[in-house]
Amino acid sequence: MNNLIEKADEFVLKLFKEKLPNTYIYHNLKHTQRVVKSTKELIDKSQINVKQEEALILAAWFHDTGYTRVYKGHEEESIKIASEFLEENNATPELIEEVSKNIKATKFDRKPQDLSEEIIKDADCSHFGKEYFRETSELLRQELELHNIKNFTSSEWIQENIRVITQKHQFYTEPAIAEWAPVKEQNLLGLIEDQNKQQKKLKKEEAKARMKAQYKNDNPERSIQTLFRITLRNHIKLSDIADTKANILLSVNAIIISLALANIIPKLDAASNKHLLIPTLILVLFSVASIILSILSTRPQVTGGEFTKEQIKNREVNLLFFGNSHKMSFEDFKWGMKEIIKDKDYVYESLMLDLHLLGKVLHRKYKILRVTYTVFMIGIIISVIAFVVAFYLM
Repeated sequence: MNNLIEKADEFVLKLFKEKLPNTYIYHNLKHTQRVVKSTKELIDKSQINVKQEEALILAAWFHDTGYTRVYKGHEEESIKIASEFLEENNATPELIEEVSKNIKATKFDRKPQDLSEEIIKDADCSHFGKEYFRETSELLRQELELHNIKNFTSSEWIQENIRVITQKHQFYTEPAIAEWAPVKEQNLLGLIEDQNKQQKKLKKEEAKARMKAQYKNDNPERSIQTLFRITLRNHIKLSDIADTKANILLSVNAIIISLALANIIPKLDAASNKHLLIPTLILVLFSVASIILSILSTRPQVTGGEFTKEQIKNREVNLLFFGNSHKMSFEDFKWGMKEIIKDKDYVYESLMLDLHLLGKVLHRKYKILRVTYTVFMIGIIISVIAFVVAFYLM
């Protein structure tokens, strides 16, 4: 008996290692080993003969081997694999039949017909009455998701476990009822506690959502403020991007001119380098033009820095721009801001004007930058062509 069980142990270990996909994170060798261990525990505490003991342990080893072939209906495949193994090892027909019967008993919705079936049934579901129930249960949830059988949310899985424990599962053997049922009750209480916590959390979230919706309904201007805030931020980002592009062009052309002044121009006096005079001049001129245009795109415009009260009353000045008020006294500036604040329409009008003026500045920057990049590109192309022609005609 021991020799056959040892062979079964080695066979199942090799089978799972070679043929069981790694998506089986619950129904794997570790689960099988737990079932074998639980089966032995129940056998030791039950009145059962040697032949039944051998059949039970063999069934425990083979009961999930069918997962190497199929997911649904794996019990039938497990019976085939076990029968083939036992026949190859000269097992008796009675043993093969007993093992097959016990494997069939592991179907979750099947009621056991005798003590052997009760033992294998309890052993297969022993995790319900173990401290590691939560961990193994979560592995089963993930396995179902990996095989696209069903995706449970955390709350749905808790409800499903409560339903199975209270309505579908029961322990049959006296040792399981005595030792595992109390732990199963504790696991059930833990699930119910988690469910209550999630329900409380859900109620709080729903209350917050209602309050948030109410707040939005009571504050219709919030969306308007968000509109101005996002638009202003986008304008500032675009302005930063334009300045960065201009700085890149400045740096590149400055390097080109520096290299030309240091390495090419001093050598143009030599008669052998006269042919490089025109290409070098073209390169330098286009680089200087690019630098000038880059500076123009980032050069700030200076405004008067003053406004009159008449302009404020007629809404002709944008106080939100520092250039219109940097020369004013604080008292005059404060008066102007109060004039804006007390009129909501004036506030929005000032924001609109500020965005409009920023848009004009951005238009000017990007227009000059476009010309700068074009000049730089044309200059590089013409310079390269000029150098090639000069070397060719040399």
